[in-house]
Amino acid sequence: MSNLPHVDQQPVSNPHRNYRYYDLLMVAFVTVLFCSEFIAAGKVARIGGYNFGAGVVFFPLSYLFGDVLTEVYGYARSRKVIWAGFTALIFSSIMSWIIVQLPPSDAWPNQPAWETVFGSTWRIVAASLLAFLIGEWVNSVVLAKMKVWTQGQHLWARTIGSTIAGEAVDSVLFYPLAFWGIWSNELVVQVMITNYLLKVATEVLLTPVTYQVVNYLKRTENEDYFDIGTNFSLFPERQ
Repeated sequence: MSNLPHVDQQPVSNPHRNYRYYDLLMVAFVTVLFCSEFIAAGKVARIGGYNFGAGVVFFPLSYLFGDVLTEVYGYARSRKVIWAGFTALIFSSIMSWIIVQLPPSDAWPNQPAWETVFGSTWRIVAASLLAFLIGEWVNSVVLAKMKVWTQGQHLWARTIGSTIAGEAVDSVLFYPLAFWGIWSNELVVQVMITNYLLKVATEVLLTPVTYQVVNYLKRTENEDYFDIGTNFSLFPERQ
C-alpha cells in the first residue's frame, strides 16, 4: 500500500463507497464503549496496593478501534463512529434512568441493587459523555494530522501519540467532573493518574496487534486515507 497521500483533497474521496469491515468496527467500538461505561466505570478496584477504575480494563480498546478507523478510513468516517458511540451513550443513560425510576413490584426485592448498578447521577453521566466526546475527537485529530506529517510512516508514533493526548483529555475531564467531592481528593487524583498510565500502557502493549489489524484492513479494503485539506470540526459538515 502506497504511503503517498490521496490526490483527492476532500475529507472522504467517495462517501458512498462500501467497505467490508467498517460497519463491524463501528459495532465493536460502540459495544466496548457501552460495556466500559455501564458495567465498569463506577467501580474502583485495588491490585498491588494501587486503586484504579475498573473501566480501564477494557476502555482502552475503544481508543484502539478509534486509531484503526482514522488510520484506514480517515477522520470523517472516524468522526461518524464517535457520534454513533456518543448517541448510544445518551440513549442508554436515558433508558437506565427510566428503568431505575419505574416503581418496583412488591414481589421484586432487587431495587436497591439496581439503583446501585444503574443509578448513576446525571453529574457522572454528563462527565462521562463530555470526556468521551472530546477525548475521542482529540485522539482522532492528532492521529490524522500526524499521519500527514509523517507521510504515513511510523504508525506506532501515531497510535501512541494520539492516545497520550486523547486519554489525557478524557481523564482530566472525567474524574474531577464526576467524582470531585464524592470521593476523597486523594482518591480522585490517584485513580485519574493510575488509569491514565494504564490506558497508555495498554496502547503500547497492543501496538503489534494494531499493526496487524491496520495492515490487514488496508490490504482488504484497498484504502489508506490521508486527511489532506480535511475540516477537523467535531460536527459533521452539512451535505
